[in-house]
Amino acid sequence: MTEETPGFEEKPDVPSGATPDGAEPKDAASSSEEGAAPAGDGVQTVGLTAQLDQVRTALNERTGDLQRLQAEYQNYRRRVERDRATVKEIAVAGLLSELLPVLDDVGRARDHNELVGGFKSVAESLETVVAKLGLQQFGKEGEPFDPTIHEALMHSYAPDVTETTCVAILQPGYRIGERTIRPARVAVAEPQPGATPAAAKEEKATDEESGGTEEV
Repeated sequence: MTEETPGFEEKPDVPSGATPDGAEPKDAASSSEEGAAPAGDGVQTVGLTAQLDQVRTALNERTGDLQRLQAEYQNYRRRVERDRATVKEIAVAGLLSELLPVLDDVGRARDHNELVGGFKSVAESLETVVAKLGLQQFGKEGEPFDPTIHEALMHSYAPDVTETTCVAILQPGYRIGERTIRPARVAVAEPQPGATPAAAKEEKATDEESGGTEEV
């Protein structure tokens, strides 16, 4: 009769290399971990791509803001420069307007051969200074009448003009750039009603002479 030792149970012999019941083989566990790793990397890549898109969107917005700000600054600078030039032109025009009577006196003295001696030197210096400031004189006899730059003070009819013409300059006009300070004050002549202009008469006479010669 064999006696059993209390507290000890006999376990069946397990062959070498066998896996106990309830335990997964190591190779299967390793395969599961390796299969789970790529899934985690894909989620991380999607997250980085989303962040990169957000950064690019923010960069594009900031770039657009910077471009708009630069364009606004350029427009502001051009507007300031234009306003500064306009203010300067208005100030110079106001100053030169006060000198026009003096220039008229100089012109009348020159027409009467009274511009001599020291007065001539002063007058020429004054004309040089106002020319440097941009003052230009205009108005000539024989030019067509333009109501935007001429002021007609006298009116007459003449048979030798084909359009309203300035026949005398009573006061020259002055301008600075495109700004007219004072229009030229002139006497104008219009074609006489019903009269044939002299040029047309000459042309008609020439045609008649040519025709008469051909007949001979």
